[in-house]
Amino acid sequence: MCSRLPRTACLLRLIELCILLSHTAAYFGLTGREPLVFLPAPFSNEPPTGKSHLKQCEQMTLARRQKRLCRREPGLAETLRESVRLSLLECRYQFRNERWNCSLDGRGSLLKRGFKETAFLLAVSSAALSHALAKACSSGRMERCTCDDSPGIQHREAWQWGVCGDNLKYSTKFLKKFLGQKRVSKDLRAQIDSHNINVGIRAVKSGLKTTCKCHGVSGSCAVRTCWKQLSPFHDTGRLLKFRYDTALRVLSVTNAATGETELAGPRRHGQSHRSTDLVFLEDSPSFCRPSRYSPGTAGRSCAKDTSCQSLCCGRGYNTAMHLTTLSCHCQVRWCCHVECQTCVREEEVYTCKNT
Repeated sequence: MCSRLPRTACLLRLIELCILLSHTAAYFGLTGREPLVFLPAPFSNEPPTGKSHLKQCEQMTLARRQKRLCRREPGLAETLRESVRLSLLECRYQFRNERWNCSLDGRGSLLKRGFKETAFLLAVSSAALSHALAKACSSGRMERCTCDDSPGIQHREAWQWGVCGDNLKYSTKFLKKFLGQKRVSKDLRAQIDSHNINVGIRAVKSGLKTTCKCHGVSGSCAVRTCWKQLSPFHDTGRLLKFRYDTALRVLSVTNAATGETELAGPRRHGQSHRSTDLVFLEDSPSFCRPSRYSPGTAGRSCAKDTSCQSLCCGRGYNTAMHLTTLSCHCQVRWCCHVECQTCVREEEVYTCKNT
């Protein structure tokens, strides 16, 4: 059971295996090409009523301690599902032009290895959970937390906090409690997973900004209303994708002074790795052909001038002509509406060959 596993294993079971495979993919029918801003969000801003959340908690494969927390907090089950939605959509969006495109196929085998892709999955999952918890607090979906109340800004007494800020402090504290964070394991893989989980949490923290609005006669700004606000999760995903692209391979060494096991890698900026770097243990497969880790790239759409050569792994690509409809010749009519014609356009579509 998850209760006997380190927090990294709990996160894997919770985010990637237990909820993701059983709920998200089937619910959305995703292709990975959807623009994030237009994707539906089926989660209500209202806290669950009655005992509906108890059923949701029971449907998730959680440790006994985690189920107690879930039952105690009515908004937690829905927030967990929302975090899965965020992590899956962002992962697929960031890797939409890569050989590995965050496919569900082979996910279980991938998570057992120490690849860069495993590091990204852990980071984006912990980031999504931290982000979703903070948003749930500020939206009132969780009963045991409220708006952020610790701006930490000079002359705090002169500020009027009139907008509910995202409570990242509570979400980080709750996340550690939920995952059962304890002392660092001596196991190399556990250390790496723990490090990458924290990279995801730090990525969310780096996007926490103070937003203010002035009030007063003639814009004198006699009073300012300020609140803490998280960046859109797409910004966090973009940062984590950069961390993936610059990830470091590490190994285990023993500190001669303390006798403790530490992670070490190629030195960069005077140190082997930073707390914000994603790290991994072993080189990734090519992901070109079907394997236990991915379905390969055959049949994937690509851009002729930019991605087909790499994505199709040198196998070449097929070209087909598709007819698409779009609005055209639009005109604004008095008073307040736009009239458009429907045009049909023929465009070339490129897909990777099988062999």
